[in-house]
Amino acid sequence: MIPIAEPDLGSEELENIIEVVKSSWISSKGRYISKFEREFSKYCEVKQGVAVSNGTVALHLVLKSMGIGKGDEVIIPSLTFIATANAVSYCNAKPIFVDSHPDYWCMDPEKIKEKISNKTRAIIPVHLYGHPCHMDTITDLADDYGLYVIEDAAEAHGAEYKGRKTGSLGTVGCFSFYGNKLITTGEGGMCVTNDEELADRMRLLRDHAMSDDNTYWHSTIGFNYRMTNLQAAIGVAQLKKIDGFIERKRKIANRYSKGLNDLIGGDLIDIHPEMSWAKCVYWMYSILLKERDNLAKVLEKKEIDTRPFFYPMHYLPPYKNNEKFHVAERLSKVGINLPSSTVLKNKDVDRIVQVIREALS
Repeated sequence: MIPIAEPDLGSEELENIIEVVKSSWISSKGRYISKFEREFSKYCEVKQGVAVSNGTVALHLVLKSMGIGKGDEVIIPSLTFIATANAVSYCNAKPIFVDSHPDYWCMDPEKIKEKISNKTRAIIPVHLYGHPCHMDTITDLADDYGLYVIEDAAEAHGAEYKGRKTGSLGTVGCFSFYGNKLITTGEGGMCVTNDEELADRMRLLRDHAMSDDNTYWHSTIGFNYRMTNLQAAIGVAQLKKIDGFIERKRKIANRYSKGLNDLIGGDLIDIHPEMSWAKCVYWMYSILLKERDNLAKVLEKKEIDTRPFFYPMHYLPPYKNNEKFHVAERLSKVGINLPSSTVLKNKDVDRIVQVIREALS
């Protein structure tokens, strides 16, 4: 089976893990945690990094640190992984959904203004499948209405909007290092920001809100959202390879696109976009296909793993409503993710392309 995703690990990760085990600092203290925070935030072109236990809690920690709670509203795309909506709900706030842009699949910035109310506190643009959102319109709206911008960059490490890295474009950026992400720590996440006060608040809350100066004194209710030194050791090694990973992802995407490009306008509706103002990292290389489910079955028989696009949030039981988001609904019905690992060989990509072409002939 060619998997949909596979971590790209090597000797550097193993050497760092061995060092951590020998040192006995395997939990939430140790030199690799601060090293990973410094180096990853520098990579994202921001000043502060706060490492956490996964990408979902990164979003939750940011929202809580901003004081978002009951009665507040946070605008998010309907087409995203459920963690984005859940993090808002964990705060007893309400996620407010907007439709996707038909050209690049992320949140449509022109649809946001109509959803802003006197209860709105923040906007969470999601850089879907490695392609950045159009951030100027979003940040301009946020400035006009005094809103936070929380980038959900869980799928977009190293992606760029007009030459600037994701994570540096809003108030704060949130990343995931799950095993299928562009770089991984197994589980794990990171919040990056230039707001030092916000970073300090996040550091307090991620460790049970325990005082640095008075052990076991807790000024408020906090969380156990810490990253381990073991995870951070893997992250430091992975970060050294990120530019190579992105280059490989883009080469894989280019190979898919060249192999499928002549099918556009027929049964294959569209291939993964990249706008002129964006650098996509193709976390997942994706296509839109009317007969998506049939193709998935054909690929499965050929031992090629795939994933459908996310369900829109307004379809799911916790968030079901009667709104219509036509672009998100269409994308969800016809979108399919193809194998996208950096370890994927050219011959594997060519095989997948050939199976798709035969299935559509």
